[in-house]
Amino acid sequence: MNILQLSKEIPNLKVEVLAKDLVVAMETVATGIIERYENVEEPEQYLTRKATAQMLDVDLSTLWRWDKEQYLEVVKIGGKRRHRLSDIKRILGVEAKQVPEE
Repeated sequence: MNILQLSKEIPNLKVEVLAKDLVVAMETVATGIIERYENVEEPEQYLTRKATAQMLDVDLSTLWRWDKEQYLEVVKIGGKRRHRLSDIKRILGVEAKQVPEE
C-alpha cells in the first residue's frame, strides 16, 4: 500500500517524514512536472509577409527570392501567403518570443 492509498483510507493519519526524504520526494515531483511541460509542443503560428520581413529585417523581394530558393517557403492559407514562425526562428537561430505587430 502506498501513501496515496493510506491517505484515502485513513484521512487523519499522521506520518513522520525525514526532511531529506521530503526533499527527494518534492524534487521527483517537480522534475516530473517540468518534463511533462517541456515536451508540450506549441501550435504553429503563421506570420504575414510584412511581419516576417520586419522580423528578419529584410525586404519583401528577399522573401520572394528565399521562397524560390526554398530557403523560407511560403504557406498558402485561404489564398493568403504566410510564413511559419518555426521557419523564421530557424533562420534567426534563436527562440523568437515576440512577434511584431502589423
